[in-house]
Amino acid sequence: MKILIVGNGARESAIAMKLKSDRRISKMYFARGNATTDLLGQNVYEDSIEGLRDFAIKERIDLTIVGPEAPLVAGIVDEFKKHNLKIFGPRKRTAELEGSKAFSKKFMQTHNIKTASAVVFEAYQDAIDYVRTKDFPLVIKASGLAGGKGVVIADDLAEAESTIHKFMIERIYGDAGIQLVIEEYLRGFEASIIAFSNGSKLFPCIPVKDYKKAGAGDVGPNTGGMGSVAPSPEFTEEHQRDFEENILKPTLEGLHSYKINFKGFIFFGLMVTDNGTYLLEYNMRLGDPETQVIMALMENNLYDVIMDCLDGNDINLKFSDEKAVCLVMCSGGYPRKIETGFEIRNTEKVTNSQVLFAGAKMRGNKMVTSGGRVLSLVATGATFDEARKKVYDDASIIHYDYEYYREDIGKF
Repeated sequence: MKILIVGNGARESAIAMKLKSDRRISKMYFARGNATTDLLGQNVYEDSIEGLRDFAIKERIDLTIVGPEAPLVAGIVDEFKKHNLKIFGPRKRTAELEGSKAFSKKFMQTHNIKTASAVVFEAYQDAIDYVRTKDFPLVIKASGLAGGKGVVIADDLAEAESTIHKFMIERIYGDAGIQLVIEEYLRGFEASIIAFSNGSKLFPCIPVKDYKKAGAGDVGPNTGGMGSVAPSPEFTEEHQRDFEENILKPTLEGLHSYKINFKGFIFFGLMVTDNGTYLLEYNMRLGDPETQVIMALMENNLYDVIMDCLDGNDINLKFSDEKAVCLVMCSGGYPRKIETGFEIRNTEKVTNSQVLFAGAKMRGNKMVTSGGRVLSLVATGATFDEARKKVYDDASIIHYDYEYYREDIGKF
């Protein structure tokens, strides 16, 4: 069988590493891929949905797995299904649960899903007038896709007004900020739960803790993720029951009421407070860096799980009792201004962790940095401390100019 994986991050590297030992898979293709996928299969330098469709037809691809959100929101699944190409992911309409925070918030409110109170704004002055009447902090979100960076916790009126201006007038995230969601600030800890959908049921994976802020101690700007651990050490059985009853169940009922029966992934971004578990956001794909630790602990054959979902079968997900830690090594300055093109040295000397490249590519016979999040180091152990020691020991071996990573991943 031939597999096409769309995406070029460490998430796609983790998927590929999970699939590589399956003898039924004769070849894997990656669009656009990275330095890891270049070693596991063939990178395809095609971005357009039509180009990927034509490639899948020409190469007789048996299954396509979509990693990032942009092609899902753009309708890659709809286009592939028009041509009877097997693909795992939601159609464009369903992907709007991630592509539009305004739409997803309305969905949550309509179906009594436990979430923060919020108001949607399409006019700049209306948003400004609103924040001038509210207490702080407030959460201000660009409604559209902003690469995981379009969320600001405004601590005072000046920051709120500045953020609204940047999003709606300066359009620092393009059209993503034309519409805003302004919601109450919830105090607690975050957790991520990713579920597989077989078209009628949702099957959740273990909860994950993700580290979003750029700096140790959770300071600095939001990023796409600086590391993760699984299972989340703070997420209790009581939190799980609250999630299942007040978020998972009504989400499924809402999907059915909208006649949305997708086969793919759904990501629940959660905030756990003293008053229980709340839903912050949906993503309609695997998370990054959550995928890295989930794949490290999943005992199921990933291809079989996906095919069972596509066939509408129930699945029984199984995970190791070990702990997993993922450390993301970045380019200095990420998520803001970065420089790339620097040689990455000594990855071949890493012995205790799995190296999953993201913003890295081959230039001749050298591997060089090509993005903000350069690579992930993933390790498992009987304890978080054991897994944590492995990734940090290995991080000290790898070198490239302006390398940067948080020192506190796994310290909770």
